Amino acid sequence: MYQKLSTLTLYHLEMHIKYNFVYSEYIAPRYKRREFVSGFTGSAGTAIVTENEALLWTDGRYFLQAENQLDENWTLMKDGNPDVLKKEEWLSQKLPDGATVGVDPHLLSLDEWRRISKALKNSGKNLIRVDQNLVDLVWCDLGQPEVPSSNLLALPLSSSGRSWEDKVNDVRERLKKKNAYGFVVASLDEVAWLFNLRGGDIVYNPVFMSYAIVTLDNVSLFIDESRLTNKIKDHLKLTNENGMLKIFPYNGLQEELRKLGQLEKKIWISSRNSCALASLVPEKYLITDISPIASLKAVKNPVEIEGMRNAHIRDGGALCEYLCWLEKNFNTNINEAEAAEKLDKLRSEQDKFVSLSFETISSIGPNCAVIHYKPEMETAKVLSADMYLCDSGGQYLDGTTDVTRTIHLGTPTDHQKETYTRVLKGHIQLARAVFPKGTRGHILDVLARAPLWEIGLEYAHGTGHGVGAFLNVHEGPIGISPKNSEDPPLESGMFLSDEPGYYEDGSFGIRIENIIQVVEKKLKHNYGNRGYLGFEVVTMAPLYKELIVPQLLSTEEVDWINDYHTEVFEKVGSYLRDNNKTNVVDWLKNATSPLG
Repeated sequence: MYQKLSTLTLYHLEMHIKYNFVYSEYIAPRYKRREFVSGFTGSAGTAIVTENEALLWTDGRYFLQAENQLDENWTLMKDGNPDVLKKEEWLSQKLPDGATVGVDPHLLSLDEWRRISKALKNSGKNLIRVDQNLVDLVWCDLGQPEVPSSNLLALPLSSSGRSWEDKVNDVRERLKKKNAYGFVVASLDEVAWLFNLRGGDIVYNPVFMSYAIVTLDNVSLFIDESRLTNKIKDHLKLTNENGMLKIFPYNGLQEELRKLGQLEKKIWISSRNSCALASLVPEKYLITDISPIASLKAVKNPVEIEGMRNAHIRDGGALCEYLCWLEKNFNTNINEAEAAEKLDKLRSEQDKFVSLSFETISSIGPNCAVIHYKPEMETAKVLSADMYLCDSGGQYLDGTTDVTRTIHLGTPTDHQKETYTRVLKGHIQLARAVFPKGTRGHILDVLARAPLWEIGLEYAHGTGHGVGAFLNVHEGPIGISPKNSEDPPLESGMFLSDEPGYYEDGSFGIRIENIIQVVEKKLKHNYGNRGYLGFEVVTMAPLYKELIVPQLLSTEEVDWINDYHTEVFEKVGSYLRDNNKTNVVDWLKNATSPLG
């Protein structure tokens, strides 16, 4: 690691640039630049490298992981803690007057570019573009992975619910409302959704390297044309001389975008996309509002909703079989990684399974407190009579799942039972929430935290994230978190996670996660004729009754648990019986029996 940093710093000196950002989240191995220079493998974080220092910012999900993975060359900046400077604050306060900060504009969103540039300018410093990524200059000599190129899959209408041509027309309607001529589709999941295509260029995310542009007159897809089989060409109707779609090379986007920028017409590029793309359009013709596809994609159509619900029943069957197996076999010298492999295998046996939706988190005892713990076979702990947390999910042809269950493989302490019950109370309070249309997710976050706050406890991550339909398991533009105040309001047909938790470093951790669907609510009154929304749970897996303190629950909360368990047993039990899993049905019957 130190050698890589030293080499990187030399490149900074040669290019007369002393500081550099390394940033991204859902990426292929070729682009894991932050991991290459730091060793930190978390999905969220920003590295800053200077001549004399190396710092990494990440949020509360990854504090323990980062402490374990960063070596002595790195300083961990615990983003969000009150005594920790934000990135732009650190650069403004710690760098000398007149310092120049270089950044690859392809890796920094327009929002971040504007914020950091303003802060640096106000402190007498400058932010400049570095179009040749400095990490790549080092990495290319040390075996940087190739650009991915997986096979593409065309989704039929029976899976997508709408044709890609209809989706293009939906985007064009949004363009007309904004008085815009074109929209640049730069997010991989948005391209996949728009054209009803899926790929495998990024592990756990069924997307592929591509861009697109939708204008009022044309539709352009930027992709390596060799990837377009005859079946994909038929799906895209490229064999039709009057077809509406044109194919360009993957690296041809910037040239076409420059041409659009010269038309003196409004071009829409979300400010969450890269500064590099936005800079190709004159400022006066640039619209930077949230992506129209992000908003359209978040509201699932009836076919997608049915698929998501069906996928969660099958997924629940796999998880129930795993928990049944785990309780019977945990004391046979099985470690965390072996347990994860067992669950992954059971999930892969389900109908319509494609892949995991993220790497399975399987953790025992103190490792439960590492929020995004990754079990490695060489270092995995052997399971024991302790708290066990499993966070897992699958990609199916009809939906995406994400579920967390915390159980105890021995006898829990009173403190563990109380904290579990309070996490569960917060989970239920969010799941039972009823709210007026127009409400944003951040407003609801307090419901999940309040039971922990009552005794002075908290968790350092968001309460919920959007979920794709056979797409990214973390899907914008919605969420339930104090940080999501600028997200669009929740709408019927959206899917989010409900996942409060509690973690004690070096001891144990708890998280309870279900996927919930936003639905219409018919109430006694309708003040202001706004209409009201609520949630329905789509994850089907039992909670762990042995960790529940019934005395801490209200009558309504007990009823909610019993009603939920009744639904789980009916749906998952029927699925298991159809697949001759009678031993799991017996286990499930006991796991979902009424709470006193």
